[in-house]
Amino acid sequence: MNISREDKDTLNAVLKMKIEKGDYEKKVNDVLKDYKKKVKLDGFRPGMVPFGLVKKLYYNPVLIEEVNKLISESLSRYIFDEKLRLLGDPLPSEDESNEIDWETQSDFEFSFDIGLAPEMEINLTKRDKIPFYRIRVDEKMLTAYIENYTRRFGEHKLVDKVETGEEVLTGKIVQILPEGTDAEPVANDKANFSLGVIKDEEIKKIFMGAKVGDHIPFDLKKAFPNDTELSGILKIDKEKLAEVSGDFDFVIDEISLFVNAEINQELFDNAFGKDTVKSEEEFKAKVEGEVQANLDRESEMRFGVDVKDKLVNKLKPELPVEFLKRWLIKTNDGKFTVEEIEKDFDHFRSDLEWQLIKDEIIRNQEIKVTEDEILNYAREVTLMQFLQYGLANIPSDQLDHYAKELIGKEEERKKLADKLYEDKVVAFVKDAVKVEEKSVSADEFDKLFEKK
Repeated sequence: MNISREDKDTLNAVLKMKIEKGDYEKKVNDVLKDYKKKVKLDGFRPGMVPFGLVKKLYYNPVLIEEVNKLISESLSRYIFDEKLRLLGDPLPSEDESNEIDWETQSDFEFSFDIGLAPEMEINLTKRDKIPFYRIRVDEKMLTAYIENYTRRFGEHKLVDKVETGEEVLTGKIVQILPEGTDAEPVANDKANFSLGVIKDEEIKKIFMGAKVGDHIPFDLKKAFPNDTELSGILKIDKEKLAEVSGDFDFVIDEISLFVNAEINQELFDNAFGKDTVKSEEEFKAKVEGEVQANLDRESEMRFGVDVKDKLVNKLKPELPVEFLKRWLIKTNDGKFTVEEIEKDFDHFRSDLEWQLIKDEIIRNQEIKVTEDEILNYAREVTLMQFLQYGLANIPSDQLDHYAKELIGKEEERKKLADKLYEDKVVAFVKDAVKVEEKSVSADEFDKLFEKK
């Protein structure tokens, strides 16, 4: 077995492999001997088929399989031993392909094109400037967050009459049939619906000012044209709705209205835990800190985008472009056309350039991510998921359980680790360059992404 490397340029090379009979002969014979023990052929008892016949029948398929295994193992070992930093995987060479006759040849030559990662020298100084956009908390944001807390911990309360048009009504609803009709009217003694979802504004006005005990006749189908809503109110199958027509009489038994929680100690305790916050001023300060923390995360995310753009444009890593296009076509196995790969290649190229830069920084700065860091980050991600559903006070043992479950999934664990590595790379860059902090409004910040 012999492998040699010929460089075409700094980014492209060819690996030439020579395989002789002695490299594979023993393995092929071992496989054929194993076949002899198992093969079944008419006229022979199991295990008694002559080795020469087995070899005649199976030699070529076994030879091809074993040579392919040898190629794969030898390439991997050579790449590891030579510490080659490849982009993509080796591809059979287009320029130096050799025709193989498996029937007559005993020695073989193979050629593989490889794409090499570029050499880079990353020198960052305070002359390199990157903006950091600090988003200001404004009154509109603060009010929206407080409103979210009061709504999250609000509740439905009984009221005397309809005043807002958002009330929920409960009562008996009965179909009004013409006099002399023998049919049984459609009815539901415990109908329930919100005035807010009534589609017809004129019908909604009929309910304004109504009180418990009032009779309200109205066209139910006009008010609720959605079959799902209608079948829910009448408690009948959708298939039977076609038989329903005419007006209905609704007798109000109960009127309730969703009321946001008051800004008081009960709300503070529900939102942040008992006695964590003890006044309205502390509550507003706590919420403002939460708003700013969320905005800072967005600022950090934007800074990461600007770090990527700055370093990619500064370093402009060279890539073996044509090799990578061939590799993308090969590795996607017909999923994308040449035209589609050409169209999306700039995006792929930008991501690859950034990955190479990150890898170089990680290597040079000896950046590490520990298992404890991955677990702690998994806890943060898990807690954020709970917060989206309004669950803030999750016991630590439950949080640990879900976090460990998350990192138990290899793909998820890799995503978490990759994010931590990227965060550490960005932190290194942030310390190395001059960060120009700029205070911006939320609208100004959003417009930054429109320019991308």
